[in-house]
Amino acid sequence: MSQRGYNELWADAQLALSRLLTEELPAEPPHPEKDRVVFFQRLAMLYVRYIQIFRQLEEVYDQVVHPQKRRVVRAILDGVIGRVLELKNEMVEKEFSEYHYMDDVLHDLKLTPEDLEIPIPRYFLRERNKELQERKKMLTEILKLVEVTESPEPLMAKDMSQEKAIKIIQVAERARQGRLRAKLNEESRNMNRMYRTKEPGTDAIESATVCIQKVWRGYMQRKRTKIVREEEMIFLGMAMDPKYQVPCPTEIAAQSSEASTKIKQEEHNEDYQKSLVSVTNQLRDVEGYDISKTMKEQIRQWFIECRDTTGSFPDFPEEEDGGSALIFAEKNPQQLLEEIAEEEAGLKMMPSAFLSDLEMENKIFEDFWKNRNETRNFSQRHEVELIKEERRKMIEEEIRVKVDEQMRQELAEWKLAVDKDKGGKTKANAKKKKGSKTDRTLESLCQELVEQGLLKQANNVRLQDYMGDYSYLGTTLRQNDIEPMPSLSDVRQVLSLYAVLPLGSQYVHEKAPLIKAILLAGPEGVGKKMLIHAICQETGANLFDLSPLNTAGKYPGKSGLAMMLHMVFKVARLLQPSVIWIEDAEKMFYKKVPKEEKELDPKRLKKDLPKSLKLIKGEDRVLIVGTSTDPLSADIKSLCKMYSKIILIPRPDYGSRCILWNRLIRKQGGDVTRALDIGSLAKISDGYTPGHMVQVIQSIVTKRRTLQQANRPLTAAEFVAPLAKIDPVFQEEEEALKNWYAKTPLGKKRIKAATGKEEEEAPVKDAKKKGKK
Repeated sequence: MSQRGYNELWADAQLALSRLLTEELPAEPPHPEKDRVVFFQRLAMLYVRYIQIFRQLEEVYDQVVHPQKRRVVRAILDGVIGRVLELKNEMVEKEFSEYHYMDDVLHDLKLTPEDLEIPIPRYFLRERNKELQERKKMLTEILKLVEVTESPEPLMAKDMSQEKAIKIIQVAERARQGRLRAKLNEESRNMNRMYRTKEPGTDAIESATVCIQKVWRGYMQRKRTKIVREEEMIFLGMAMDPKYQVPCPTEIAAQSSEASTKIKQEEHNEDYQKSLVSVTNQLRDVEGYDISKTMKEQIRQWFIECRDTTGSFPDFPEEEDGGSALIFAEKNPQQLLEEIAEEEAGLKMMPSAFLSDLEMENKIFEDFWKNRNETRNFSQRHEVELIKEERRKMIEEEIRVKVDEQMRQELAEWKLAVDKDKGGKTKANAKKKKGSKTDRTLESLCQELVEQGLLKQANNVRLQDYMGDYSYLGTTLRQNDIEPMPSLSDVRQVLSLYAVLPLGSQYVHEKAPLIKAILLAGPEGVGKKMLIHAICQETGANLFDLSPLNTAGKYPGKSGLAMMLHMVFKVARLLQPSVIWIEDAEKMFYKKVPKEEKELDPKRLKKDLPKSLKLIKGEDRVLIVGTSTDPLSADIKSLCKMYSKIILIPRPDYGSRCILWNRLIRKQGGDVTRALDIGSLAKISDGYTPGHMVQVIQSIVTKRRTLQQANRPLTAAEFVAPLAKIDPVFQEEEEALKNWYAKTPLGKKRIKAATGKEEEEAPVKDAKKKGKK
């Protein structure tokens, strides 16, 4: 697609966004909705529409080369991401579930389940590529240094009894003699065959010829039938034409065009940065004096007006509050209406931290870019006039700070001269910050954490590698008052929203609903560890391991524990985004510690880690993720207090198992032919996790087996025997997990809402509030 095409795509996304903003920010605030179902439908509709705009803007930002357009698109894209997270948070609070099923919304908007997939913005990694490479290099060097300094364990000869030694020698000797006898027997059989061979007669030759012809004709006919069958399947659209499986010239051209676009983006950005510096210096020299003079006159006029109105000079606003900019700030009608409006009973949207920014950025698009004539800017370079407008505001802000200092002094002098009866006490609120001296460098801290095994490199897996199908029965089951188990696709979506998007963008993390800790609970093998590594890879985050088994015996004592947590959280903030992983999170909150684990002291972090968690603020892109295979053994109150979000990961459903078998076999090097019945394999593997499937596939699809596929294709029967040796996740285990989840705060709210208790409790609470008033 050309730059013009991406500009049109941007215009379409902005049109859809302006319609949404008109709905969300009406002239008069909407009346609260009393019907919970209707209110949720409205939320779901907004959520889906924002996701479509998100997908369009992400594509535009990745391909547009104009540096100033990219900045506007980036600001709008981050705002849309933030609004999606806000709507998700509202849907969770109104439906009391982490998973939502919106089949009716998809049907109304004529969309497919794939359109609900949350895209991971490519700029998360591309714009931090150099930083990530340097960090990776640093960690690699530290790991090499650790490997070199670690002295290998000396090889010690183990004591062995004489009987055991004789037994090993006997086994080896018997095996050697057996191989020798087998070789001699084979040679003698070959010699016997040679002597038995006789001259074939005419009948034998004719019979052999007929046999060969029969086999050859059968082979050729089967081959022709197979070709006809494949052609028929291609004609019916049931199979892909082989010529389309190879990258066509158009795809290759598109890939090269994308690479050249990236180079252009970098070149245009470099020119833009140089122009920013030169234009800023020019404006500061030419217009700086006039701006300063105008500001001083306006502030003096304010002093005099306040003196005339109140009889005394005002207090000058502090720098932390905005300085003189606060003097001329006025509230818009919308803000005034919000303050005056009285609360009505019912459900209404929570205040948004992103809508005002989106409205402002949308106005910038309509004022500057919507109808802009760019016929003379074919190469899509930056425009100097726009830089001047942007930089002028920045220079005004710089000058305002200096002018404020001068005017504070001038105001103090005026007060001393005129208000002698009141005295001229000046406030000295400037607090000196104590500089904390750090003796250790970041590299030394990282080295110590790597040596202790607390800082690790994430495995190279992506979120899209966590394969699973959409839950098609979710809406139907809920309509029949049955709570469905989420699909693997739902789990992937939720983690994109709760972990990847906030960690990837500083702006989004600061303003979106803050999520500090997530617990992934599910049976062994469902992919909890893989998801941790995928989050790190998608966002370029560092991985810290504070699992009870990993920290056992390290940094002993209370002071050692405090130092360990201080180091981990300090490095995590300095190298943000960061993920702190706690494997077997239930061990930290055991109801009763097992005897075999008492020496490891698994509850060591129970008191101190929640304290460190409270210190995480919006500007800290640090996320704690716990994984648990047995959450039932933990104290549920303490666990839920630590983890604000609990994600239940189930065993895969039938659709997910079909996708997993197909793709995992291909990934291992196997061919999925008609001989391999994936549907039957998915049916009999009910209860088995993706980890079990990987284990079975690795045992069957070996290098030797892949070489035999041309003559002997893979069949479903080959996978049955190794699958039968593994214990599946039984229905009872899954039900126990569901019952445990029902005891969590969100699970309790869901049950209350389903039974109608919440609606009964709401009027009682309102009556109590009125009584207190």
